[in-house]
Amino acid sequence: MSAIIMDGKALAAKTKEGIRAEVAKLQRKPGLAVVLVGDNGASQVYVRNKVKDCSECDIACYDYYLPQESTLEELLALIGELNGREDVDGILVQLPLPAQIPEKPVLEAIAPEKDVDAFHPDNMGRLLRGDAIYQPCTPSGVMEMLKEYHIDPAGKHCVVVGRSNIVGKPMALLLLQENGTVTVCHSRTPDLKEQCLQADILVAAVGREKLITADMVKEGAVVIDVAMNRNAAGKLCGDVDFPAVAEKAACITPVPGGVGPMTRAMLMKNTLTAAQRRQKA
Repeated sequence: MSAIIMDGKALAAKTKEGIRAEVAKLQRKPGLAVVLVGDNGASQVYVRNKVKDCSECDIACYDYYLPQESTLEELLALIGELNGREDVDGILVQLPLPAQIPEKPVLEAIAPEKDVDAFHPDNMGRLLRGDAIYQPCTPSGVMEMLKEYHIDPAGKHCVVVGRSNIVGKPMALLLLQENGTVTVCHSRTPDLKEQCLQADILVAAVGREKLITADMVKEGAVVIDVAMNRNAAGKLCGDVDFPAVAEKAACITPVPGGVGPMTRAMLMKNTLTAAQRRQKA
């Protein structure tokens, strides 16, 4: 069999069109502040893409660039200022941060109502409880893709490979909320191949090229590749051996062009939600 390729770029474009239509109904444009500390090349690309997404959705984007040697105190001062600004509905601090700045106090400093990445403990707790205001962007993008392709997790065995706070754990929770039976695998899982072979829906989110090979995927599975790696030739690739696995899967996401564009679209959706909530208050 040959898998259906799940087109994240097309769905993201459709999603952003819908967001732009909702923005037009608001009293003022939503505002997203994007903070980049340092000179990480990949982060610079991500920030440029987010600025572009804001423009496409008619969301005001305020981008801040702090030097590599910035201190935690300087970053927290900026976040404090952004928390108090009326024209800023959402705040995103691009990760990773330079080594001298710990991540935890930075994420906790962002006001929960402006935390459009959904990394604040309040928002993570709401997700666990099942009443999230904002959902983490990558897992919620995956759920939108499943919905678009009429893939219902209910009653399915869902295997998530990876347990990060950004993707693995929230991904498992969202699948569980949709009545999937969820197994979470990680670096200490001794029988990864056997676990993956049980998956009706397999989500790979580790960051290791060709971690998921064809012999680890059962016929007709749905395979979602969240990872973004570069191979020896410098080309973007995911965790999944795409050509081989596509011959066995029913549906599969490509890298690039799969989950990535939907992650960014969900950031725009969360920013819209933040603006709608603040303008109703």
